[in-house]
Amino acid sequence: MNLTEALRRKIEQDLPMRHLLPDRLPRYVSSFVYAFGILTLTSLFVIILSGAVMAFKGPLWYQASSLGFVMRSIHFWGVQVFFFFLALHFFSVFFMAGWREGRFATWAVGAFLLLFSVIEAFTGFLMEGGFFAQWNQVQSKDAFNALGLSGTFNVLNNGQLYGLHISVIPAILVILLVIHILLIREKGVVPPIEPQRKRHG
Repeated sequence: MNLTEALRRKIEQDLPMRHLLPDRLPRYVSSFVYAFGILTLTSLFVIILSGAVMAFKGPLWYQASSLGFVMRSIHFWGVQVFFFFLALHFFSVFFMAGWREGRFATWAVGAFLLLFSVIEAFTGFLMEGGFFAQWNQVQSKDAFNALGLSGTFNVLNNGQLYGLHISVIPAILVILLVIHILLIREKGVVPPIEPQRKRHG
């Protein structure tokens, strides 16, 4: 058996098509709580699409033209919606103990997604170009100096921020997101916690 065949068998064993593309879902997923994850994912698609248009057109377009300003606003408000639903998703899964029944890897990847999303938003807010963003850059530089990290990451270097914001961190986010979704497909969504029945006796 060669490596390709071994990999195919492993995938077929751990992630069969009935899990990858299910046509039936448990009844409990009809609860709105289970929609927070897909709403987070949908808002992320809006952010990626609007950000790709802005990166393709360039800073002069989204800072000087009317259409560019609209796209910049969509990108900005998409981030607000993303973090709103991300927070709801995080807390709902936390209080349902989403790591139960062999789902710890799914939970851990989701936690890393949250962490890198915050870093991505941080680099984005520093590049807005307004006075508030510039003030935040200076304050962040002082914080990084105090931590001894300014030699590695210079928040006043817009080129470095831009590269991290549109390429490095998004690539990490996409990879983690694919892993997260595949783990959900493999293990299934976490069921609600069953209420404990009182014992009589």
